[in-house]
Amino acid sequence: MHIRLEDSERHVLSVTVDNEAGILARIAGMFSARGYNIESLTVADVSPDHRISRITIVTNGPPRVIDQIIAQLDRLVPVHQVTDLTDTGPFVERELALVKVSGKGDSRIEALRLADVFRAKVVDTTLESFVFEITGPTSKIDTFVSLMRELGLVEIGRTGVVGMLRGVAA
Repeated sequence: MHIRLEDSERHVLSVTVDNEAGILARIAGMFSARGYNIESLTVADVSPDHRISRITIVTNGPPRVIDQIIAQLDRLVPVHQVTDLTDTGPFVERELALVKVSGKGDSRIEALRLADVFRAKVVDTTLESFVFEITGPTSKIDTFVSLMRELGLVEIGRTGVVGMLRGVAA
């Protein structure tokens, strides 16, 4: 099946699951077996008793494929709930990145200036490099990384997207 790029939509899915061995592999395997792409995947324990985890998946595809992904995730036994944050309502989305940049002189000064503009925090420094911590929407981090490429980008580490619905609705 050929999917036209213009039909593809980005979706952020929040999946609540039992915190048990192998569930992440089962979910990733389901995506892989059906040829679905995972752009970002994060997982964390979210309950006081460590029994429940929340998996946030960023994927893309036409509406029909997104509906299939949600239905297939919903059928997995340790899955409690699948929420398509993109379709459910307004939601907050954030990602964290560590960005290492090397440079001296003017490029070092420019890297610090841009970090200030993007509200990135210096978390490590040497005479020849910085490690910046930046949080925000994926687009903000992408832009910051792109600008740092011009100034001596050395390395990037990204957490992946986390998100949740706005307001009091759970």
